[in-house]
Amino acid sequence: MPALFRVGTAADENETKTLNKLKTYRNIATFSYGIARLPNLAQLLGADHLLARPKDEQARDIDAVVGWGLKPNTENARQYAEKNRLPYLHLEDGFLRSVNLGVDGEPPLSIVVDERGIYYDSSQVSDLEAILSGDDPRSAALDDPALLSRAQSARKKIVEAQLSKYNSSPCDLDFEKDPRFKRHVLVVDQTAGDMSVVKGGLHSGGFQAMLEAALDENPGAQIVVKTHPDVLAGKKKSCLGPIPKHDRLRVLTSPINPIRLLEKVDHVYVATSQLGFEALMVGRPVTCFGIPFYAGWDLTDDRVAVPRRNRCRSLDELFAAAYLLYPRYLDPDTKERCEAERVIEHLALQRGIFEQNKGRIFCFGFSLWKRAFVRSYLRSPGNQVTFARSPRGAKRKGFDSSCRVLVWGQRETRAVADLAAKHRTTISRMEDGFLRSVGLGSDLTAPASLVVDQSGIYYDPTSPSDLENILQRRHFTEEELERAASLRLSILEAKVSKYNLGRTDPLELKNTEQQRVILVPGQVEDDASIDKGCLEVRTNLGLLEAVRKKHPDDYIVFKPHPDVVTGNRRGAVPSSTARAVCDLVVEDASIAQCLESCDSVHSMTSLVGFEALLRGLDVTTYGQPFYSGWGLTNDRHPHKRRTRRLELNELIAGALIVYPRYLSSDTGHFTTAETVVANLAAQSASHKGQRAYRTNKMARRLRKLVHLYKGLTNAS
Repeated sequence: MPALFRVGTAADENETKTLNKLKTYRNIATFSYGIARLPNLAQLLGADHLLARPKDEQARDIDAVVGWGLKPNTENARQYAEKNRLPYLHLEDGFLRSVNLGVDGEPPLSIVVDERGIYYDSSQVSDLEAILSGDDPRSAALDDPALLSRAQSARKKIVEAQLSKYNSSPCDLDFEKDPRFKRHVLVVDQTAGDMSVVKGGLHSGGFQAMLEAALDENPGAQIVVKTHPDVLAGKKKSCLGPIPKHDRLRVLTSPINPIRLLEKVDHVYVATSQLGFEALMVGRPVTCFGIPFYAGWDLTDDRVAVPRRNRCRSLDELFAAAYLLYPRYLDPDTKERCEAERVIEHLALQRGIFEQNKGRIFCFGFSLWKRAFVRSYLRSPGNQVTFARSPRGAKRKGFDSSCRVLVWGQRETRAVADLAAKHRTTISRMEDGFLRSVGLGSDLTAPASLVVDQSGIYYDPTSPSDLENILQRRHFTEEELERAASLRLSILEAKVSKYNLGRTDPLELKNTEQQRVILVPGQVEDDASIDKGCLEVRTNLGLLEAVRKKHPDDYIVFKPHPDVVTGNRRGAVPSSTARAVCDLVVEDASIAQCLESCDSVHSMTSLVGFEALLRGLDVTTYGQPFYSGWGLTNDRHPHKRRTRRLELNELIAGALIVYPRYLSSDTGHFTTAETVVANLAAQSASHKGQRAYRTNKMARRLRKLVHLYKGLTNAS
């Protein structure tokens, strides 16, 4: 996962100062119900109110009027603005718009708000052109080395993450070069009637002249024509129209990632497509047969002159103007204004997990209710997720050597292992993450995080897992360690744990000043983490007895596992038996509250031990949980493979930032640990007074039925 871009840097302050020079409009009118319905548009515009279709008598309360680009349906808005002497603002999608296509209904994460014109209308100066020409208050920022450093860094991240305006191209489709040709030249088609084509000052011969030039000027090269995604989706028509037959012509009919394609060609011909600028970012020469925003600055081979653009601009200056100064960005999680880097991070996260999820995945051992949320975590453009009860069923559904196998936890049967071995495919395992939900998994509450482990699984120390490999080998960057430190503070402040249940009242302890308070977290005794991770002590009573034997004079608090308290899982210790070896049994208090009240934690393999480390407590392990063996815990059974000594922030970075994947319940997109902590804290607060998990059986059954229904209705 890329590092979060943090507010408060010098670059941020410079951008904020620049933005503050711009006019702000608090009350904005629109004559488009489509614009009025755009989620969070007021935040992007910096407006207090957005008024749809105002009457003339309301004009005195309006500061500006907006319309979308140069569409014909903006005429009413323009006339109203002119009649009432109000500023008219042109809106358009930004260059990093969203994951999915706008025609699919996904709202933009960035827009441009242009007072002069719009960037694709070459017949007049736009705000973007004015910035680049030096005629806008924001132009001065292009002399700022800090801004240009930001531009260079952001540009590289976009290329590394293979981001574009839309980011829903399949990850497993690639452009394979034809070995008969030494050079490959890309010609970019666009959609007929698009305003960037209509207003783009096209060469007199248009797209056909561009295609002919590509053929004539590149003898011996293969000419590759890329069709627009909206044309491939059947929603719009092509500008090139029917492609003539030619032995050097190849038409791409699949939605290949633009950056991946650009990296494999040698030259790019465009009319006005954004792909031309992305080609510049990749380092490819670009020939323009129109006047896109990036033409005329001495970076492109221009076939149409632009006399008024008479300055030379570097690629970083052009990027800074077009991506950092000109658009406005919306944080996908908080829905507040943000910097470009935050949207880059978000889109890069989606593309990164899409890449991990590509191909055909066959899932075994998943209960019906899990299938809905599992599909969301395995989402990737163009992939296939199939649930099968057995290898025989998988074969009927088309399983072959190109497929991947995923099992839930330890539900790998011998037949599934044989199937994977026969087809020489690896088995990955899925489990809940460490920041899970407000509610129990056994009550069918969907998780906010999952892990997908290709090596093993974190709670099985008998073989290496991805998490163990991360902790043993990874070099953690300063950014990751800073994130880990900040994340730890957020978790402590929000009092977030795995399940986030229980009362928050302080514990009523009766220990003396000489007694240390030891928390002993109970576990589900048939849990795989005990089966795989414990060598001697394997029961809750056995753990209590071992702790009491070692600390006969200390104050021991036993907290049974919530799944055991509700009766959902095994591991109950009778109250009389527990109280014979401990001083207090706490069933319905939150784990965060318990940790605040104790001095140390003794655990078999419970995640509570990790949560105790976050709070700076001493931790003794009686098994081999993922957080033991790194020099941070007192281990009864040290792990021989774990030879590295870790700092706490390295453990946090590995376990909470690098290893899991998180899903936002609000947006349905992959998100960060920081966002999930904030969401869990908010959900927990909203359940205040209803957080105890020892509810009556009828209430739990009703809750399970609700969650099961939600899962089944979304499982297909």
